[in-house]
Amino acid sequence: MRKITICLLVFLVTVIVVSGQEDFFTRLSDAAIELTKIKVEYDPAYVDIDYPNGDIPANKGVCTDVVIRAYRKLGIDLQKEVHEDMSANFDLYPDMWGLHKPDKNIDHRRVQNLMVFFASHGTVKTITGNPDDYTPGDIVCWNLGGEITHIGLVVDKKSDDGKRFMIVHNIGAGQVLADCLFDFRIIGHYTYKK
Repeated sequence: MRKITICLLVFLVTVIVVSGQEDFFTRLSDAAIELTKIKVEYDPAYVDIDYPNGDIPANKGVCTDVVIRAYRKLGIDLQKEVHEDMSANFDLYPDMWGLHKPDKNIDHRRVQNLMVFFASHGTVKTITGNPDDYTPGDIVCWNLGGEITHIGLVVDKKSDDGKRFMIVHNIGAGQVLADCLFDFRIIGHYTYKK
């Protein structure tokens, strides 16, 4: 009887934990979809912003701002998280911009930095050509050609043919919902829950 009780408790805890994770990623998906209702002009300009919880003007943004703003709606400040991690582990981050120390205004707005952060603090998921491997709340990074990278969030809306989940991203036309999962070469696939 004691073994049955212990097994039942383990099962219930597992169900609660998994359910909580699914609820988080569902809320992240919903937050990303909500962002598509806000008109945003694509603008990669460097901007001095507050810290923590700083943001560029709400009517401006790039692909990383979609991810940052969706997480912020769930109370997670990627500006702070990335800045703190870069301050402690600066040598692990790409040396592409000639910086000698972290910059709280821009570091979290760079795809390559987010990839390092999510790989270190989230879950790295397999990159495949199978749409079933990409679920709502997943973060996907692409190479658009050369050194041009891109990032978006998988959301709980299916493509017209029902074969894959769609993406909320900003590739130049604002924060939009698009069926573009396999339009570019995927170079990163993560989940992150603080």
